[in-house]
Amino acid sequence: MQNINVSEMNGLLEIVSKKLGVPKEQLKCELESGKFDSALKNMKPADEAMFNSLVKNPKALEQFMSTPQAQALYRKLTGGK
Repeated sequence: MQNINVSEMNGLLEIVSKKLGVPKEQLKCELESGKFDSALKNMKPADEAMFNSLVKNPKALEQFMSTPQAQALYRKLTGGK
């Protein structure tokens, strides 16, 4: 799996914060503290359950992020960077 550098992470946070309507710093603080309130509040229950299961299992998250679909989504969200 490709490691994401700080610049890429900040760009991804910026995109996600706009999509969720949550200030970037608030989202970053929540994610760093293990809270996902802003990220989860607008998800469908099935999506929320899948997200929670991935977050609780780093190996599963790593496998998910290495899939072609996740890589394509990352490229789409970051404008192909």
